[in-house]
Amino acid sequence: DFIYSLHSSERSCLLKELHRFESIAIAQEKLEAQPPTPGQLRYVFIHNAIPFIGFGFLDNAIMIVAGTHIELSIGIILGISTMAAAALGNLVSDLAGLGLAGYVEALASRLGLSIPDLSPKQVDMWQTRVSSHLGKAVGVTIGCILGMFPLIFFGGGEDDEKLEKKN
Repeated sequence: DFIYSLHSSERSCLLKELHRFESIAIAQEKLEAQPPTPGQLRYVFIHNAIPFIGFGFLDNAIMIVAGTHIELSIGIILGISTMAAAALGNLVSDLAGLGLAGYVEALASRLGLSIPDLSPKQVDMWQTRVSSHLGKAVGVTIGCILGMFPLIFFGGGEDDEKLEKKN
């Protein structure tokens, strides 16, 4: 399905990169690969963290806004709980994330971060995988914290008082 969704020029580019990757991999097989340097691992960390800051930010911000709106509108009409409204807000956020993922990745690539220069063997090493996963985890954590900004615009107990009066 993925291949069919690509334009012919994208397929050609992908094929060229796969051939290049394979030729490097074959050449590297003969050599003993050195573990990535601390600088390379830092770059892998940053390269993975930046897009996930965007994902976490959008996910949390959309979830908070959608959940609050659902709770204060159809939540009151249907009598659903705060947790049910939050779950529906999460659904809206997840659906928006599907549509916005490409834009977040495009924005992250515009920041000029190129793909880390690692050999295929180095990419498969445990140090690289740990650095990549830590970057994603730290990125989404920072993004989620930043994505809490809509809470500034919502009054603390005022919404609860409105719900109590309506019920």
